[in-house]
Amino acid sequence: MEIGVYTFGELAPDPVTGRTSPGQRIRDLVEEIVLADQVGLDVFGVGEHHRPDFAVSAPAVVLAGAAERTKRIRLSSAVSVISSDDPIRVFQQFATLDLLSGGRAEIMAGRGSFVESFPLFGYDLRDYDELFEEKLQLLLRVRASERVTWSGKHRAALDDRAVYPRPHQDPLPVWVAVGGTPESAVRAGALGLPMALAIIGGMPERFAPFAELHRDAAEAAGHVPPPALGINSHGYVAETSRRAADEAFPPLAEVMNRIGRERGFRGMDREDFEASRTLRGANFVGSPQEVVEKILFQHEIFGHGRFLLQMFGGGMPHLRIMRSIELLGTEVAPAVRKALAPSPAGGTDGPPGA
Repeated sequence: MEIGVYTFGELAPDPVTGRTSPGQRIRDLVEEIVLADQVGLDVFGVGEHHRPDFAVSAPAVVLAGAAERTKRIRLSSAVSVISSDDPIRVFQQFATLDLLSGGRAEIMAGRGSFVESFPLFGYDLRDYDELFEEKLQLLLRVRASERVTWSGKHRAALDDRAVYPRPHQDPLPVWVAVGGTPESAVRAGALGLPMALAIIGGMPERFAPFAELHRDAAEAAGHVPPPALGINSHGYVAETSRRAADEAFPPLAEVMNRIGRERGFRGMDREDFEASRTLRGANFVGSPQEVVEKILFQHEIFGHGRFLLQMFGGGMPHLRIMRSIELLGTEVAPAVRKALAPSPAGGTDGPPGA
């Protein structure tokens, strides 16, 4: 299993000065990517937002900054909001990143969890679904062919136009991020694209049908074996369970409660948070052993090949995030890989201690 980290580049006021520093947050983020590479993690994803509480609106730029300081880790957006962007430019940016990194770039395409980018770039939210479907199709056309003839409703037509540069990888990997819409899971499967399924609330069993829809749609469209499945979830790793909980709750609650007020849904209290840390909860907050057990528990449900952990960088000291990444890479990832490695008699070795 591939194991990695993703972040939205959250910003939070400094607990001493009360000020925010986007520049320092981005520099810290690059250091986090470098450490993730050094401790053997497989993937680091950076999200795109256009709000004052997030530092990153151009993931490819941040990832390019990390590309020159890393050797093997895959560098992904998480996500690129292609609905409000130009797929040609997204492809060019990540093709450039791919060349710079020697073939380690990925695009995780999604509709985004916020809507600020739509009016910012002149799009109508009433076209939300149509924009994503049309622009995803164009992104895939550009990925497949150097010269493109294409027409659609929301962008100027292309008549045998060439798109450069071409990436090191052929094809450049494109994942589809899905947050809970069955139609999105079916679309990704039918297109033969790997799916990153976000589970940030509720019991994981509730999301098993999305994995089934993805696989079934892929097989029905002739994509055998079906494309990869990844699970993306909130989490934080510390030396002990209680320390992880005490350090993770304040920044997670701040983010969830702030967004809850914006959107009119109930926030998170400590009781909710503790329930989410249990084996069948959504959050991976705990000791290395607890996080290992939870990853393996969900693997029994989904059979996924990638797991990405979203840490709460903006509201937590940088050194704590660095330590959490270190534990994920040096203790969690090796234990999960060992448990899932094929045994000499076939199957897997099973969870540690089994």
